[in-house]
Amino acid sequence: LKSRLGYRVFSANSTTACTELAKKITEVDVKESVRGQDIFIIQTIPRDVNTAIMELLVMAYALKTNCAKNIIGVIPYFPYSKQCKMRKRGSIVCKLLASMLAKAGLTHIITMDLHQKEIQGFFSFPVDNLRASPFLLQYIQEEIPDYRNAIIVAKSPSAAKRAQSYAERLRLGLAVMHGEAQCSESDMADGRHSPPPMSSGRTTSGHPGLELPWRHQASFPGIELPIMMAKEKPPITVVGDVGGRIAIIVDDIIDDVEDFVAAAEILKERGAYKIYIMATHGLLSAEAPRLIEESAIDEVVVTNTVPHEVQKLQCPKIKTVDVSMILAEAIRRIHNGESMAYLFRNITVDD
Repeated sequence: LKSRLGYRVFSANSTTACTELAKKITEVDVKESVRGQDIFIIQTIPRDVNTAIMELLVMAYALKTNCAKNIIGVIPYFPYSKQCKMRKRGSIVCKLLASMLAKAGLTHIITMDLHQKEIQGFFSFPVDNLRASPFLLQYIQEEIPDYRNAIIVAKSPSAAKRAQSYAERLRLGLAVMHGEAQCSESDMADGRHSPPPMSSGRTTSGHPGLELPWRHQASFPGIELPIMMAKEKPPITVVGDVGGRIAIIVDDIIDDVEDFVAAAEILKERGAYKIYIMATHGLLSAEAPRLIEESAIDEVVVTNTVPHEVQKLQCPKIKTVDVSMILAEAIRRIHNGESMAYLFRNITVDD
């Protein structure tokens, strides 16, 4: 989009009307000079995540080779953000994506509610991690009747800090769900073994008689390792009184909704008469709209960081909060060299 203010805003989505891409994403053609200018690439993440990532990378590299001064990616939902920790013998895909974006030429990123704030450390350039909580809090106050009779619920202990932040600002109570139906990321087995376990017949050098020292003890003879106790979760429990209250479950991402549906059923059994789900990113994959429609959930409120128009047609319980205003203001402030502190006022570290 042409501008007299010294910067350009492009869309990396090949289906968008204002795109500067050719029909084939591998044939990028920037139609005007971008030399010495600030370029903002807006890239939402549709269902085909990997295609969207390649569109962004190719677009950024084309602008880099055309001598753009700064290339800022506006990525409201950062993909692969859940893969930010080592799992078994996997990889930290989020770190890989951060490196790819830097290599392609991006110099700055504007995003919203990263799954873990530590992800910002994966990048070699500045990251502005905006928050959706002011918009969701405003929705609660303006759109939920009798919200003063509500209670904020964390569907797992790992979400308790975010829920506590909402509860404190709304002056509401807090409840936390815990039990066997929940699966916190921190509870997942790492799965790595060092040294790796061997069958009883194997030896260190292939010669019989040399037993492995780590089968029952550490690598140093005489030092025994303690036996690791298996973790067992208790039956599902709600810590906090939800009887006769409006239950508002808060989280950052709602994708597969089975956990939310199970949580809603438990809250109904405990006496909650209305149940709302509030989340920043509404991925709503697979059968999510149908499961929500058939569940005890009264309303699911998400922002428009991820396109979900089809899901809304399938399930009228899904509502959208517009956060484009804060993204537009972030673009303006970054281009003009203004402070971003205003956009983070009254924002807590746990949001």
